[in-house]
Amino acid sequence: MTATLPTRAEIERAAALVHGAFPATPQHRWALASQRLGTDCWLKHENHTPVGAFKIRGGLTYFAALAAAGPLPAEVVSATRGNHGQSIGWAARAHGVRCTIVVPHGNSVEKNAAMRALGATLIEHGHDFQESREYAMGLAAERGAHMVPSFHQALVLGVATYWWEFLRAVPQLDVVYVPIGQGSGACAAIAAKRALGHAARIVGVVSAHATTYADSLAAGHVVESPVTTRLADGMACRVADEQALAILAGGLDHVVQVTDAEVASAMHALFIDTHNVAEGAGAAGFAAALQERAALRGLAVGAVLSGGNVDAPMFAEVLSKE
Repeated sequence: MTATLPTRAEIERAAALVHGAFPATPQHRWALASQRLGTDCWLKHENHTPVGAFKIRGGLTYFAALAAAGPLPAEVVSATRGNHGQSIGWAARAHGVRCTIVVPHGNSVEKNAAMRALGATLIEHGHDFQESREYAMGLAAERGAHMVPSFHQALVLGVATYWWEFLRAVPQLDVVYVPIGQGSGACAAIAAKRALGHAARIVGVVSAHATTYADSLAAGHVVESPVTTRLADGMACRVADEQALAILAGGLDHVVQVTDAEVASAMHALFIDTHNVAEGAGAAGFAAALQERAALRGLAVGAVLSGGNVDAPMFAEVLSKE
């Protein structure tokens, strides 16, 4: 089954829904970041949403689609490394639906706390996201609960609203960098670009220590790849989503792999240049732009600071090493 990308009218309706919960996030041309990159650099601040990451947008539109289809389920179940879980927890609370989230052992302490604060019940299971996801699917079936996937066109619809905001606010963008976890952010960028008829090239960014999407795009089919990233937990996926892969194959200009060292350097640079906190995945787009800066001279470059939910000890360690 191939996911259908949303139209401009659908994205605009979704934006109205999202903006009923919180205002459009800002995008700024940061002088120091532009100086570091050697060209105009615009950052979209999805770290400024009520859950500190872009995922909340997809949760809002996913639950809107559930409500439109009929009575809401009594319980939803999902798996996450943190930001998707906060999104589903937020939306489930708003609709009065019980929410159970499965996370792998050793997950972010602060993301776990944030999900619990939203009313979600957390279960720790598995050593990585894929094991948590498989357990969550079984748990949902056992309980008769609704399983919320990590990739779905209703999620992409919500996420596309931040790209709709960004591309309309900065129409001169020549190239944008977007991190890939399960693919909703990058697919949403493609959707918004096509809906608006924007000319920006879209560059996907994966962790060099979690390469399923890079490997799968190169092979033309899903390729399972090991995950060893310590910093980019939002990109720590072992198995690419087949529907997302099909969209990305036809919409990405190319894919850049960034190491944990490059991500750490970008997290530090973003704090120095903007005094915003970026988690690993949130800094990955800027890290990729820095890797390719020699080819970006004279271009207007965009990157999304997709989230700022990094545990304090981890962030302190990153800052102390630069």
